Formats: sequence, C-alpha cells, structure tokens
Amino acid sequence: MRNFTIYLVTLLCLFFSKLTAQESFESKAKKIAENIEWITREQKALLKVEVEEVNSQLEKGEITIEQANLKKQQLAQARAIIIENKVAVSQLELKNLVQEKVDGKIKTEDTISKHVGPSIKISFGDRKAKSDTLEKAKIEKRTTSQFVFAAGLNNLVTNGTLENSDYRFIGSHFYEVGVTYNTRILKSDNLLHAKYGFSIMYNNLRPTDNRTFVANGEQTNLEVNPINMKDSRFKNVYLVLPVHLEFDFSGNRMKDDKPFFKTHQSVRLGIGGYAGINLKSKQILKFDDDDLKAREKTKGDFNTSNFIYGLSTYVGYKSTSLYLKYDLNPLFQNNVVDQNNVSLGIRFDLN
Repeated sequence: MRNFTIYLVTLLCLFFSKLTAQESFESKAKKIAENIEWITREQKALLKVEVEEVNSQLEKGEITIEQANLKKQQLAQARAIIIENKVAVSQLELKNLVQEKVDGKIKTEDTISKHVGPSIKISFGDRKAKSDTLEKAKIEKRTTSQFVFAAGLNNLVTNGTLENSDYRFIGSHFYEVGVTYNTRILKSDNLLHAKYGFSIMYNNLRPTDNRTFVANGEQTNLEVNPINMKDSRFKNVYLVLPVHLEFDFSGNRMKDDKPFFKTHQSVRLGIGGYAGINLKSKQILKFDDDDLKAREKTKGDFNTSNFIYGLSTYVGYKSTSLYLKYDLNPLFQNNVVDQNNVSLGIRFDLN
C-alpha cells in the first residue's frame, strides 16, 4: 500500500507538472496580448487628457484653432510612436515564445497568431470630429445625487467660547451619513447649485474629570461619579434636512460647440443650514475598577431639545471638504447657561 501511494503521488506530480507547462504557454501568450492591449488603452487615455487641455486653452482664447489642431496632431504622433515602440517589445517576446513552440521546447496543441495587437490609428480634425476619435464624454444630468459621509471633532460652546471646555476635544466626535441631491440652478452656467437631502447625525460628548450627566428636574448638570469610570459618553442622534447653496468652480466645458457640465471636478464652497428632530439621547458609562467591570446605558431625553437647527458650511476640492456646523438651538432646552453644539471635520460627497 505504501509503494502504491508513492507511485500515485509521483504520477500526480508528473501530470500536474505537464499541465502546468501547458498552461504556462497559454498564460504567457495571453499575458503578452493583454499587455499590448493595455499599452494602447493607456496611451489613448493619456492622449485624451492632453487633447482636453488643448481644447481648454482654445476655449480660453490662449491659442488659435490652427495652433490647437497642430498641437493635437503633434500629440497624436508622439503617442503613436510610444505605442509602436512599446508594442514592438511585446511582439518580440511573443515571436520568441512561438519559436520555442515550433522548436518543440513547449509541447502544446494551442495555436497562437505570430502577431497580436490592435492596429493603431489616431487622427484629429476639427472640434466637431472629436467625438469620433475620443471616448464620448459623460454628460451629467442637471440634478445628480451623492452619498454623504462626514466625521470629526465635536464639542459645546459655552458663553460663546470653547475655552476650558468640560468635554474632551479628541474623544468627543461626530458622524454624519446621508444622501443629497445637487441641482444646477442656472441652465447655462455651472457655478451655482442647490444642494439638499437628508442625513443622520451622531453627536458624541465625553465629559472630563470622571463626570456624567444627571437630570435634576428641568436642569441637566455634570456631576462627578463616585465610581471610577473608564469612559463616559453622551450621544444624541438626529434626523436632519440640510440645505446648501453650493458654488462649484468646475467650470463649463464644450462638446460639439455646445456647453456641458460636470460637478465635483474642482473647488467647491457650500453655505447653508439644517433642521431636524432629535431621535434619541443616550448616556453610556464604562466601569473598569478592580472589583467592577460593567457597561451601563441610560436612555432618556435628559432635557435635551426636541428639535435641532443650525448653520453649516464646507469648502474643499472635488469630493472632499472641510466641514463646519453649529447648532443655533441649545443642547439642553431649560439649563440656565445655554450650550450649543459645534462640529468640525472632513466631509465626503461621493457621486
């Protein structure tokens, strides 16, 4: 039985080594062909970017149409030479591989053409012929939608200042997740947009000095907990409807002598606000003493305001922005001293 096992393993090794050799020929040939195709696609994509830059210079009046056509022709010739040189290297590799097959060094039944690779033809005429030589540009609708995610630092403004805050600056944070719609206001200009939608906001506060929130009648105060705590966190969750006037400096583009518009391609500035309702308030305490390890969650209104409204703004480039929001309503509706939530973080608007 032992000898049979040895023979079986040996035969299987020989079989798989032969199979690997056959597959090696196929995979090498396929890899060369894919490389040729990738070279062509890459250079055409780079050429497209260069030609769009020439068209931009033409639209701004920096060059004449004759200069633009000459530049396009020169760029096309340069990219064609690069493609030809790079493809020649791959074709030489393919020729050697096929020669090894002919010489019997690679035993396989596969047949591969000695010349693999697409023919290359690049030409440019006037601007109206651009659609025949370049990939058709994707034209956005007047109203688009984005997934929004934001995160950052959160705290309370007391008596108009953040100095000597009762809450940890790094430990207190906020999250926002939502969907927005972006509508171009002017029919023939891409600058002004109305941005609106809905979001879920999570505002977290972590008090300092081993303190927790305690509701005393209509007042909510911070009090020192007699038990040493590992963490103390106060969380409020809101459903809000944000509205912003957005300035998008992506600019206007031309195609077939007609303007078309794409958003989130340059600097963006949004100014607006939000309003919504408080979905829940919760305090989370973690104890990690020598004799006590526990997690306590307390849900309640804690005298927080039922509604939320405030101002917000963001400025950034493409889909990433610096985001600032400030609640005009106090966090606790009946406290003697008003405390307003303020948040600063990074915002992503993803098409």
